[in-house]
Amino acid sequence: MPKSAIRTVCKVDLGKPASEQPYLHNRWHPEIPPAATIQDGETVKIECLDWTGGQIKNDDSADDIKNVDLTRVHYLSGPFAVTNAEPGDVLLVEIMDVQPFEDQPWGFTGIFDKSNGGGFLDELYPSAAKAIWDFEGITCTSRHIPHVKFAGLIHPGILGCAPSQEVLDTWNKREGELITANKLDREVALPPQPLNVHAGSADPTTTEKVGREGARTIPGRPEHGGNCDIKNLSRGSKVYLPVHVPGANFSVGDLHFSQGDGEISFCGAIEMAGVITINFKVIKNGLSDLGLKSPIYIPGPVEPQFGPGRYIYFEGFSVDQHGKQHYMDVTVAYRQTTLRCIEYLRRFGYSDYQIYLLLSCAPIQGHVAGIVDIPNACTTLGLPMDIFDFDISPSAAAAAIPAAAKKLDMGSCAFETGRTEGEVVTTAGKNSETSFGGGLNYKE
Repeated sequence: MPKSAIRTVCKVDLGKPASEQPYLHNRWHPEIPPAATIQDGETVKIECLDWTGGQIKNDDSADDIKNVDLTRVHYLSGPFAVTNAEPGDVLLVEIMDVQPFEDQPWGFTGIFDKSNGGGFLDELYPSAAKAIWDFEGITCTSRHIPHVKFAGLIHPGILGCAPSQEVLDTWNKREGELITANKLDREVALPPQPLNVHAGSADPTTTEKVGREGARTIPGRPEHGGNCDIKNLSRGSKVYLPVHVPGANFSVGDLHFSQGDGEISFCGAIEMAGVITINFKVIKNGLSDLGLKSPIYIPGPVEPQFGPGRYIYFEGFSVDQHGKQHYMDVTVAYRQTTLRCIEYLRRFGYSDYQIYLLLSCAPIQGHVAGIVDIPNACTTLGLPMDIFDFDISPSAAAAAIPAAAKKLDMGSCAFETGRTEGEVVTTAGKNSETSFGGGLNYKE
């Protein structure tokens, strides 16, 4: 039989406040009412706002990044009830397509101010910054990071099903314990936040409950996935999600035109509004049959093509920038890996903030190379050389060292009003304690 037209189950309005759109929500909670019902086996289109709900503008100022209201995020499309889905099942989500809106062919990458969101390198680079990217078919370019062009691997940052009340209580308990135990000069988790809660079409009583109990959408979580920001979940990918409530109550959002492994600046992908096409299938008793405790996925066949000899790989170890030895700390190692790449690209004329933005959103490859050779974990970052329109190979870099005149004019990314460059802090992390890996037994 001929196929029928694909149904759009959620339409968004780019000109209307996200908080007034009933098909959107910004917390995880089992009592947020479904926005629509999808049939088991059906393929549908779902429109999504960018994750901030349209707070970021296409201009040359980072004031909007500095002042972004993070109590409002993420705005997700859904939840959608899927027929036949029951607790204990698995929802198979196959991503058929993801595209930006034709009338909004641009996206943004941001570095949040350290006092409002921060990012992976915020102690070194605490200022807000922004780059706007223009989409040209499958590729993108930025006036804020010149001499770069690459194909996007478009994907959703967030996919997940609603938690049960039991799962939600587990999240709030363990994240609350982490907040209580915190010894760092920063937020380590976000508790439920009633301010600016949006629970879709829920009535006031339910909305108040969602604000009081609902989990923030910032982290991914093992029981359902959520905000995992996996750059390979593009067209053709299949994701297997645990179901905890009747109907599954699936939500999606945080669409990315491109992202590097780690999305290191937090607002670090090329964030965009757009439409995603998904096929849904219910696998009955999938949790027990597959032994599933966390989502699993099979990536699709679509990926930017760079030959294995067309990457430069940088290495990092569990020794921080002040020379302090840590024990098997992958976070320390990957931070150092990133800094080695920033140092390398400086010689061509880019600022540290431009490079930080680029490494967040370009198709870099981040890997754990070694995790058994005490005391150092080793991580690597692969930078594709062909995204640049000039030679960044080590031979070219060596030639650029002696003569600053050989640097290209790289312009600038956008900063907040009154600032022409971002702050660089060289004492970041100097008073940190030695870390000893995670989840290991301590001496009694």
